[in-house]
Order: sequence, then C-alpha cells, then structure tokens
Amino acid sequence: MSAPLIVLVGPMGVGKSTVGELLAERLGTTYRDTDADVVAAAGKPIAEIFYDEGEERFRELESRAVHDAVAEHTGVLSLGGGAVLDEATRDLLAGHAVVYLSMDVDEAVKRVGLNTARPLLAVNPRRQWRELMEARRHLYTDVARAVVATDERTPHEVAQAVLEALELPDAPSSGRENATMTEQGPTRIQIAGSAGTDPYEVVIGRQLLGELPAFIGDRVKRVAILHPEALAETGEAVRQDLADQGYEAIAIQLPNAEEAKTVEVAAYCWKALGQTGFTRTDVIVGVGGGATTDVAGFVAATWLRGVRWIAVPTTVLAMVDAAVGGKTGINTAEGKNLVGAFHPPAGVLCDLAALDSLPVNDYVSGVAEIIKAGFIADPAILDLVEADPQGARTPAGPHTSELIERAIRVKAEVVSSDLKESGLREILNYGHTLAHAIEKNERYKWRHGAAVSVGMVFAAELGRLAGRLDDATADRHRAVLESVGLPLTYRGDQWPKLLENMKVDKKSRGDLLRFIVLDGLGKPTVLEGPDPAVLLAAYGEVSA
Repeated sequence: MSAPLIVLVGPMGVGKSTVGELLAERLGTTYRDTDADVVAAAGKPIAEIFYDEGEERFRELESRAVHDAVAEHTGVLSLGGGAVLDEATRDLLAGHAVVYLSMDVDEAVKRVGLNTARPLLAVNPRRQWRELMEARRHLYTDVARAVVATDERTPHEVAQAVLEALELPDAPSSGRENATMTEQGPTRIQIAGSAGTDPYEVVIGRQLLGELPAFIGDRVKRVAILHPEALAETGEAVRQDLADQGYEAIAIQLPNAEEAKTVEVAAYCWKALGQTGFTRTDVIVGVGGGATTDVAGFVAATWLRGVRWIAVPTTVLAMVDAAVGGKTGINTAEGKNLVGAFHPPAGVLCDLAALDSLPVNDYVSGVAEIIKAGFIADPAILDLVEADPQGARTPAGPHTSELIERAIRVKAEVVSSDLKESGLREILNYGHTLAHAIEKNERYKWRHGAAVSVGMVFAAELGRLAGRLDDATADRHRAVLESVGLPLTYRGDQWPKLLENMKVDKKSRGDLLRFIVLDGLGKPTVLEGPDPAVLLAAYGEVSA
C-alpha cells in the first residue's frame, strides 16, 4: 500500500511548505500541500471558505483532502495547521512518518504578520496563538514520530533535522543556507531624505509585523494606531501586540475610505492625542488603505507641528502610491487633497499578506497606479501585465510582488529627488488631473484607480491630439487597462463640471491648466494651457 514518505504537521506559519519543498527536492520526490488541495476543490481561498461557509465546512473539506492525499501521495506531504483536530485524521496518521514542526509565540507572530487571510488569527495574534497552541500542541505531539523546533533555524537546517530524526539518507543541499525561516525574500527600498527630512525604508514582503517595533524605536512611550472601521480587528490586533511589548498603545478608529479625509475626522484624532498626552517623541501608525495613510500622515504632520509616523498600507493603492512619498492630506468641498502637508513617514511596511483577502475591485483599483508607473517610467510593468492580465488582477498572480516592487521603485526614485513636487514629482500625477475631477464629481464614491484609469486614457488621447504621443502607445493604454477590467470611459454630459473641477487642480498655475502627457513610452512631460478645443476632443474619446 502506498504512503507518504514524510508527513509534516504544525501550526500555520511554521514553514511546512518551505521545508516540505526542500525535503522533496533532497529526496528526489514530489511535494503536496493539503491546504492547496482544499483551495483547488473549493475554487476560492481558505479565508473566503471560512467567511462564506464557516469553519465547520472548511474542516469537512480539509478532512477529505487529507484522506485523499494520504491514500494517493508517496512523497512529502504537509497538512494544514488544524488538520489534527479531526479524530479520524489522527487515526489515519498512526504508523506514518509524521514530523511536528514547532515554534514559539514570538516567532509565530513575526511569521504570520498582518495576514488577514489567516482567519483564526484575525484579532490578537499573540493571544490567539497561545490559545490555538494550548488546544493543539498535545495533538501535534501525539501524532508525531519526531518533533523538530524551527526557531532560529534556516529552512535547510530544519530539513536536515527532519531527515536525521527519521533516519532518512541525506543529500546535498541546494544553497540558501543563510536564509532564516522568517526570511521570505523581503525587499527593502531606500527613500532618500530631502528638504530637511530623514531617509526612510520601504519593506515589501510577507509576515512583516515583527518589523514594526524596530521602526517605532525604544525611545517611544506612546503609539496611536489609526485604522478604518473595516479593519477594526486588525487595528486592535496591532494595538494589543504593541501593548504586549511595553508601549502605551491606543487605537483610533476612522470612517472607511474617503469619508475619513475631513477636517472633522482630523480634529477627532487631535483630541484623542491630546487626551492621551501624546508628545513629540511618540509615534502614529496608520494601518489601512490610502485614505487612512493620508489622514494618519496629516495628523502626524499637524500634531505638535510634526511627530513621527509609520505607514502600514493594506491595499495595493496604498502600497504603491499613498503611503510612499510623504504626501498627506484631507479633502474639502472644493476638491481632493487641497489641505495637507509634505511629511514623509519614518518607515513603510508593505505586508503583501494583507492583500490576500482584498476584494477584487479594490485590488484592481490599485493596479491602475501600477500601470501608470509602467507608462511613465518602467515599461517592463506593462510587459508583465500583458503577459498575464488575469494574474495581474489577483494577489495570487505570479508577478504580484514584482509588479508592486517595480511601482514602488518608480515612486521612490522620483520622491527621493523631488519631495515637494517642484518639478519631477509632477509626473506621478499622470492621469490624475481628470481623475480627481471625476472623483469630486462623484462625491468620492468612485474608486481612485477607476478614475485614474479613465484619466490616463484621456491623457493619452490629449498627448496624441497635441502631436506628442504615437498612436501605438496611445492605443496601448486602452488595451492594457481594459485587460485587467478597469474602466475607459465616463459620462459625456459632465465635461463642463469636470473642466471647472480641473481648474482648482494642484498642478494648475493661476488660470493655466497643466497636464502630464507622454512624449513617448516612459517619457512624461508637462503640457501647459492646451487649446480648449483639443481638451474637448480628447474628452470625446473617453465619453460614454
């Protein structure tokens, strides 16, 4: 009868997949993950199964997947963290070469990070972890032939320990001996300081919650976590985690999305800071989408004429645009972001795990900003999107990390040399002049990325009509944006209102309208005072 060569069990985030793949490679066999089997069978991520159908339904699917895999697979097999809760599964594992991979709570929180796709750790990672382990540790131990601790060990060291514990023949390792279990290839992008501001770092990767205390620092006594209502549990989880580490941490809940960007909300935050004795040595942390990081930065810029703040963006839009560069602000009745300050963060943590449960329309909205970066500076972005448009629409796509990193690098290079938009930084507003006008006209009910998509098509047509942009690049805008499901048109009868809205755009000088257009792919420039007839004709190309 066939049986798996090795079965790995243990809590989420312990590294079963990484170690399992290494073991399979070293033993010359195949690797299988029952969590992946469940996702394939259900047709949706595990988090969605929990939220849509409940944990009981997930456990049914998991039990079936484990039984099938144990019966069919002859290589290395890893089981989900809660698979051992099922008595039938525990009975099934009797007699198999089961190894329990263990780790302590501090290591666990570092690895799991802000992954909202892990539904059982959604509120307070440290407390929930302890509770889960109290319920499961003895079950892991009971089914295991061997226990291998992963703390402070590299994946290769853990794989070697598994082989030794089971007395299986060793094989040459494939390198990467210096990578730790918590290292999943995080990227660190440096933003240069300018205009009297300090340099800071943007960290991109997964399981990054453990990086936050280092950004906050030892001298800080109080930390305020600003978060939207939709992320109340995540905000509380961050607050509790920081409180457990000795900070006086408070959570300040904001309205969702653009409703947070008002002077009334800012005043509410100032009041909360005043009532808790917030000083210049304390820190604000903004956890959420672009609107949240805009408000968090603005509150930080204005409280005591400036305190440090850290951005923890949880959407694509916030990661590639709002949280990087130091632009902070709120809206007024007259327009978007007209009141604000340039106040760079002390650091930015882009935990890609936070994107796993993001609704598809919110995710795609952020992709518009990534595509913008492709047109103004990095055409390789466009090549990646065109190679797999459906993959670009989801965090599970093969190029997610690279697309986000490339877009951030574009912005990092620009803001490092022009913090206050005195010249080069204006290119980041490609497509935004019309986009902001549309958002104001829709009372900020349109997603920012959707408006930027229409704005870029308009800018491309304006560049073409002005004799600046070639037909192929102009047409490429429509093809790329449409391929990922972004809109290309807006209501034709709204042009007079949009024109008035654009006159108060931040790039305007007096009565002179100014637009960012392209002289070619990756060649942005400023078009000043275009003929009204050309503007109208360009808008005609995006009119529904």
